[in-house]
Amino acid sequence: MKNIAVIGAGTMGNGIAHTFAQFDFKVSLIDVSQASLDKGMATINNNLDRMVAKEKISEADKKRTLDNISTFTSVESGVKTADLVVEAATENLELKLKIFRDLDSFCSEETILASNTSSISITQIAAATKRPEKVIGMHFMNPVPIMKLVEIIKGYSTSEETFITVEELSKKLNKVPVEVNDYPGFVANRILMPMINEAVETLYNGVAGVKEIDTVMMLGMAHPMGPLALADFIGLDVCLSILKVMYDGFKNPKYAPCPLLVNMVMAGKLGAKSGEGFYDYSENRKAEVVSSQFVK
Repeated sequence: MKNIAVIGAGTMGNGIAHTFAQFDFKVSLIDVSQASLDKGMATINNNLDRMVAKEKISEADKKRTLDNISTFTSVESGVKTADLVVEAATENLELKLKIFRDLDSFCSEETILASNTSSISITQIAAATKRPEKVIGMHFMNPVPIMKLVEIIKGYSTSEETFITVEELSKKLNKVPVEVNDYPGFVANRILMPMINEAVETLYNGVAGVKEIDTVMMLGMAHPMGPLALADFIGLDVCLSILKVMYDGFKNPKYAPCPLLVNMVMAGKLGAKSGEGFYDYSENRKAEVVSSQFVK
C-alpha cells in the first residue's frame, strides 16, 4: 500500500496528507476548490518550516514531503491509482454518502475506503457502497502531524483483513491505533463533547466566566487546554454537529447541545477559524482575550 488519496484540503485533510507524505507515501490531495488546495498546501509548507526550525526534520525531508503530494480538483482523477482513500470532508452525512458512492464507482475493487468522520456511523457510510467490508473509520486527531492517536472504527461489515491493514498502516505513520466499535461519537468525542457542552452550560448558567472555567479545568484537572478554548480550536460548528449526531443516535437528553452553543453557531461565532468564539482572535491567534460578549 503506497498510494493514498485524501478527500478535503481543510485542517484535517491537509494534516493527513502531510503525515502520509512525510512517511514517504505518494499522496493525492483532492478538493473541489483550487483555492482550498492552495491554502492547504500553504499550511503544509508552513508546518514543515516550523519542523525544520525546531530541527525535527531537515530541508531535504521537507522537500521530499512536498514532492510526495499532488493536488487534484477532480475526485475521479485523484483516486485512480489509490490503494487507500481517506475522506476528510465536512461533517455532513449527505455529503459523505455522496462522496462514498462516487468513490465506490471510481476506485479499484481492492481500494480501501476510510472516513475521518468524528461521529457519523461507519456502517451507514459503508451501506452507500458495494464494498462495505472495505469501508472503515480512521479518526485522526488535530493537529494530525503531532497527535499520536488514531481511532480505527469497524463498521458492522468491516472485514478483519481491512482492519488489520489499516492498523498496520497507522503504525507505519508512527501513530497509536485504537480499535473502536461503531457507535455515535465513538470513544474520543463521546467523552469529550459532553464535557465541552457542560462547560458551555456552566457559562450559560452564570456559574463562572470563560477564563475561570478554563482555568479550573487546566489547573484542577491537568488539562493542557480549557474546554472552551478547545471548543474554539475544534470549531463550534463542528462541536454542535457532533453533539447533534450523538443526540439523534442515542435519543438521550444528556447529549442535547446547549442553547448558547446553538446560538453562537447561528451567529457565525465559530471559534478561531471565524475570528471569534468564546475568545477573540482578532489580534492574537491564541485563546487569551475573552470575547466581549462574555466580559462583565
